[in-house]
Amino acid sequence: MGAASPFIDVVFWLVQKVITLYIWAIILAAVFSTLASFGVLDSRNRLVWSVMDFLERVTAPVLNPIRRIIPFLGNIDLSPLIAILLLGALQRLLGQLYMRMVMTGSAF
Repeated sequence: MGAASPFIDVVFWLVQKVITLYIWAIILAAVFSTLASFGVLDSRNRLVWSVMDFLERVTAPVLNPIRRIIPFLGNIDLSPLIAILLLGALQRLLGQLYMRMVMTGSAF
């Protein structure tokens, strides 16, 4: 049984963490959007608007293509849920790829 190089370990760890942070950004964007739509958060508040704008800009590249494919169901946007499921599947796939590399002792 071999081991992957330390560089490969770090790259896979970093990619896993970035995907996890992106999933959290999608969750926060959905929560902020929901709270703003119910009037719990005042989107005219500069801090709230800045956070919502940042989350929108960060998550839009993944959510917008999904929104083009999956239509809204009334006022319900399923794109965050689908994006989280796809990112979770990507994480799992990368984890399996990493484990296979570690078990075979191969590297790039």
